[in-house]
Amino acid sequence: MSPRLGMHTLTAGRGLLFGGDYNPEQWPEEVWERDAALMRAAGVNLATVGVFSWARIEPEPGVRDFGWLDRVLDLLHDAGVAVDLATPTASPPPWMGHRWPQTLPVDESGHTLWYGSRNQFCPSSPIYRRRALALVADLADRYADHPALALWHVGNEYGQVCHCDVAAQAFRDWLHERYGDLAGLNEAWGTTFWSQRYGDWAEILPPRRAPYLVNPTQRLDFQRFTSDALRAHFRAERDLLRARTPHVPVTTNFMGLFKPVDYWLWAGEEDIVANDWYPDPADPDFPARAALTHDLIRSLGGGRPWLLLESATGAVNWRRHNLPKPAGQLRLESLQAVARGADGICYFQWRASRFGAERFHSAMLPHAGPDTRAHAEVRAHGAELRRLAAVVGEPVPARVALLHDWPSWWALEEPGRPSDRLNAVDQLFGYYHPLWRRGVAVDLAHPEADLTGYACVVAPNLYLISDAAAQALTGYVAGGGTLLVGPFSGVADPNGHIRTGRFPAPLRAVLGGSGEAWLPAATDRPVRCRWADGREFTASVWTESLRVEGAEAVATFVDGDLAGSPAVLRHRHGGGVAWYVATIADPAPQAELIERVLVDAGVTGVLGHPGAGESGVGSGGSGGTAGPGEMPPGVEAVRRGSVLFLLNHGADPVDVTVSDPATDLLTSEPVSGRLTLAPRAVVALRPPR
Repeated sequence: MSPRLGMHTLTAGRGLLFGGDYNPEQWPEEVWERDAALMRAAGVNLATVGVFSWARIEPEPGVRDFGWLDRVLDLLHDAGVAVDLATPTASPPPWMGHRWPQTLPVDESGHTLWYGSRNQFCPSSPIYRRRALALVADLADRYADHPALALWHVGNEYGQVCHCDVAAQAFRDWLHERYGDLAGLNEAWGTTFWSQRYGDWAEILPPRRAPYLVNPTQRLDFQRFTSDALRAHFRAERDLLRARTPHVPVTTNFMGLFKPVDYWLWAGEEDIVANDWYPDPADPDFPARAALTHDLIRSLGGGRPWLLLESATGAVNWRRHNLPKPAGQLRLESLQAVARGADGICYFQWRASRFGAERFHSAMLPHAGPDTRAHAEVRAHGAELRRLAAVVGEPVPARVALLHDWPSWWALEEPGRPSDRLNAVDQLFGYYHPLWRRGVAVDLAHPEADLTGYACVVAPNLYLISDAAAQALTGYVAGGGTLLVGPFSGVADPNGHIRTGRFPAPLRAVLGGSGEAWLPAATDRPVRCRWADGREFTASVWTESLRVEGAEAVATFVDGDLAGSPAVLRHRHGGGVAWYVATIADPAPQAELIERVLVDAGVTGVLGHPGAGESGVGSGGSGGTAGPGEMPPGVEAVRRGSVLFLLNHGADPVDVTVSDPATDLLTSEPVSGRLTLAPRAVVALRPPR
């Protein structure tokens, strides 16, 4: 990331950004002026333009039509709307696939994926890249000095995968660079298994449909290669744009916990980290999932402010059944992102499309027009975002790090494992949710990152772990940190090879215990466990056969062959404490486990006691019952800079007590003592200056 360019480049003089995708090519020109006026009235100050306009800009190979785009940018600039100008390379025109079918992607079964939709390109195709970069160069040359240009948006939602012969050669080149020779590759892939030894580079293919399970290291490397191939194309476009417009920041839109692309490797390539987020209203846990996603995006950027580049004002077109968003939900979701570090809120899209696959996708301006509740909410929210100038650029400080690694995710979920019921994202969320309930701020981190600034590190699953990560975690605990490790961790090395010996082999010393067998649990009955004080709790999905090697058994299994053996270990190592969990506890005991770990770490949240916090906020009144250290049900609390955000995601009013006087930035009203949060209400409390 450039230290010179970032969200501050955009927010200076504008405050929080507000806007969305604008697709004027779908509308006659007489609509454009009305759109610009309505945007100004709604407080829109950023519009993403051109994401899918390749065919309009280049109707035939080598032909350019920029006149319409000139007029759009001029109109938006005159309306005070800055432009996030996209390189329209995510969706080539039909002429590309028709004239050069070798640019089209091929799936694992060898079937060509044709034009008629979007994303129809092979990331490794030299023809595609050459034509894409030629267009990007002309786009940059034409608009480098246009006053509306504030941000470059490269491509769109990168995630394309191709198994064609062109990709096969690119994969071989990538492997040659990684391993040097075939001997290294054969060792890394374990090709003595099933007679898979390779004697010529030409024999190597991407993983294609096969009679049975494909070599898991081959698949792991292909996932690494695919992420790198997409990143290489992003970098090619970015480098071209930076050379011509060094004063304009560059981004692309991530998709949260999106499996195909390793965002840890991508984030440092951008000036601004941006994300697309579409929560499912039918998911009762979506507020916590949203918080986890926002924390991930903030963390990918090293804690710097980020940009919510796409979200929805209402329904989307790609869910089978869309629950409506009640009044106030749009505002609540937006302010949650701001509370967790976003300096800009944008939607897909400005004006709802009349035709095409997304004609039933909601928009800032719905089909029914501006005289609607939906658009009135958009206008009101655009106005109130200007009241939050105090949080622009401010950090979200966190003392807890949650570890997540894409290659470990890929390797964990390969076919042929002990159980397909253990997956990375469920584990991640299972450990995050109790922290969220306590108002404990969390950063996400790579396992090899410098973790010394955190009081507590939580590793829900590290199936694949490098020696460097294992040494760093061991040193972290020895230096005084508190570490919590979830089940089926430390199992494999970076090639996906099982680490032999008692598991988790590289963490055995720091955890003070080891295991000999992974034992998935029966699906028809819970796993009974017992805390050391005799209280029982239940778990599910997974168990492990462990023995104590210096640790204390904080909980044990109750039934069967594992009766009396450890379920949860706690071990003092050097100046710190390490915990290991050999099962998947139900929500209540999981929350208790998290509380105990936080006590060890001395971490507090917003309620002011272990597992709570330093903010001077207490709970009470309606809205259900909170467990020890937890916020009232449905209430989220997070501090950004000096401002404390309280958000009620529940359907009932909730009382909280604010012990210190503050001002709600959203209403300019003073707040102290008991405060009632209505359903979907938000307050942004700033103490007196």
